[in-house]
Amino acid sequence: MILPVVAFGHPVLKKPGIEIDPSYPGLADLINNMFETMYQSEGVGLAAQQVNHAIRLFVVDASPYNDKFPEAVDFKKVFINAKIYQYEGEDILFNEGCLSFPGIREDIVRKPVIYMKYLDENFQPHDEKFEGIVARVMQHEYDHTDGVTFIERTSPLKRILLKGKLTDISKGNVDVSYKMLFPLLKKKRV
Repeated sequence: MILPVVAFGHPVLKKPGIEIDPSYPGLADLINNMFETMYQSEGVGLAAQQVNHAIRLFVVDASPYNDKFPEAVDFKKVFINAKIYQYEGEDILFNEGCLSFPGIREDIVRKPVIYMKYLDENFQPHDEKFEGIVARVMQHEYDHTDGVTFIERTSPLKRILLKGKLTDISKGNVDVSYKMLFPLLKKKRV
């Protein structure tokens, strides 16, 4: 089922996620719905906060980057209760977007290598090193599970310059090809 993606301004985007266990209600369906929503929205990652669940869960499928980044080939994973415990390498600037911020893309600095502990969809533990574009996508989604958006990784001046666009997004004054939940959308009266 396609879920609505929450837009900037929705309080759930600022909520750090709680850790979950296998008893979380409807978890398998939620994971499947998140992948379906991500594909329909043409994203490469989606955090639970973006579909109105303040939990520590995100999904990634980096296959759209297959042609340019070898680490993206066959990279499709579920991350539950993830914890990045180490970052490595020189900062790299890369232009990022986010499904919760349609029409906005910004250059964001991130590390090229991360080490992460996480549980997969079967609650099997993993401790892995990730590099390149997959590490970047994972850091973006991991931030969501901490209640941090990529806009907060821009300069204060950039955030001021984006204020009008951000307000338009929260009010639903944006063209988007996927279902969204706009926190400041005013209902039309008949």
